Amino acid sequence: MFENFNLAQRDVNGVKINFRHGGKGPPLLLMHGFPQTHVIWHQIADQLALHFTLVMPDLRGYGDSEKPRGSANHENYSKRVMAQDMVALMHALGYADFDVCGHDRGGRVAHRLALDHADCVKKLMIIDISPTRTMFEATEQRFASAYYHWFFLSQAYPLPETLIGNNAEFFINYTLGGLGSKGSTDFFTAEAMAEYRRCFCDPAMIHAGCEDYRAAATIDLIHDQDHAHNKITCPLHVVWGEHGVIAKLFTPLTDWQDKALTKVTGKALPAGHFIPDEAPELLLAEMMEFFVTAR
Repeated sequence: MFENFNLAQRDVNGVKINFRHGGKGPPLLLMHGFPQTHVIWHQIADQLALHFTLVMPDLRGYGDSEKPRGSANHENYSKRVMAQDMVALMHALGYADFDVCGHDRGGRVAHRLALDHADCVKKLMIIDISPTRTMFEATEQRFASAYYHWFFLSQAYPLPETLIGNNAEFFINYTLGGLGSKGSTDFFTAEAMAEYRRCFCDPAMIHAGCEDYRAAATIDLIHDQDHAHNKITCPLHVVWGEHGVIAKLFTPLTDWQDKALTKVTGKALPAGHFIPDEAPELLLAEMMEFFVTAR
């Protein structure tokens, strides 16, 4: 995987960020979600690199990036701080502004990045989420059951870390399979699954993942109360899996339009939650249409 890309690390915003980069053209920042790494982009990176200079980081706490212990109020895993990591990385690479695409937790970082650093984001694409506050405020039995991990991972240390650490490979297999459209991990390539397991089974990443969700349930919601900076101003395109929880329980276009000053576009794709792994060609087509054709 990624034979045409360079692997590097940079110290930015107080942490070491691991990332791959390469290609030609304007910069495009790609961010993964839980419980994965930048490897989610491996099936479309070569095609995108014909049109963009790609930057594909492991978010702080994930993959081979640094995994600091969570702070008392979880601030160092807030989406605000994680967005600062990404802006600092892009600036260190010489990119003042850039396009952004994020899946899952990476989409939540992308959302905050577009709010706090609007001058940096030219276009924004978000994959298979509705806004965090919207989802929490709409929580009911069906959502709590389907996304139980939101409420489990955000429990106080060391409960989830201890339970997951007892059999981390089982947990990641269950999570990756449970949110797919077919209830299995068959659509993941063997190489990608090996990387996801390698990285997730590190106790430091398990802790970091829990901190990510603790922040989402606490300080991220506080940051969302900053109404003066809570509307996206750049072009926004949203895609979601038609077989996933977002499609069944939320209205992504309406949810995101409520958070944006510009018209939001988007569509459902025939997949579950893990669209970059399950439907890479369809996702690539959406990205090309939004980031290239619509320029």
